[in-house]
Amino acid sequence: MIDLGSLEEAAGNAAFVMALRGRGLRDTAVLRAMEQVPRDAFAPPQHREHARRDIALPLPCGASMTAPSTVALMLTLLRLESGQRVLEIGTGSGYVTALLVQLGAGAVLSLERYTSLAGAATRRLAALSEVHVVRADGLAPELPDGGFDRILVHGSVAAIPPHWRAALEPGGRLVTGLNSAGGCRVAVLATPEAEPEPGAPARLPRLVPGMAQLL
Repeated sequence: MIDLGSLEEAAGNAAFVMALRGRGLRDTAVLRAMEQVPRDAFAPPQHREHARRDIALPLPCGASMTAPSTVALMLTLLRLESGQRVLEIGTGSGYVTALLVQLGAGAVLSLERYTSLAGAATRRLAALSEVHVVRADGLAPELPDGGFDRILVHGSVAAIPPHWRAALEPGGRLVTGLNSAGGCRVAVLATPEAEPEPGAPARLPRLVPGMAQLL
């Protein structure tokens, strides 16, 4: 017997990806990963019906899931290669963490400043041995375990902190939101020594330093 639920889900995922393609996103590997990792599985229950829309979704603690088109853009710019070690700043729901693994990351160290979000993401990602979620401040100078091939930041800063550069391997690549008088843009640091290259406008929250008092 044909599983109509599975067919409906597959059709919904395909439509979701086609909508992203319609926004000019063309990276086949990224789109395939976003088709295979269901966003609704990471969204709060009350917002799951909107998970396949290209909008940010609220999370507890005032956090949010970034809009899918921005996620796709940032993952495309990251240029992740199989087996690479990734530092992710801002675990959130764990959705993008799962996408990083789907794209071939060998190891992902994901930092989250909220205890409740870190715990929930850890449970969702428990089956992925490549992932280690830690409650930590990504803006703190002491990052755990340097030597990352890629750094992905789910937020925006006015300038790239020196310790982010120091955490990158030679030839490493960092993607973040960069704030200026003109607003926030997705920016790429192509090598640790380079200047960031601002790109498309994006809605990314400003990173807040310190450990969250609200758990």
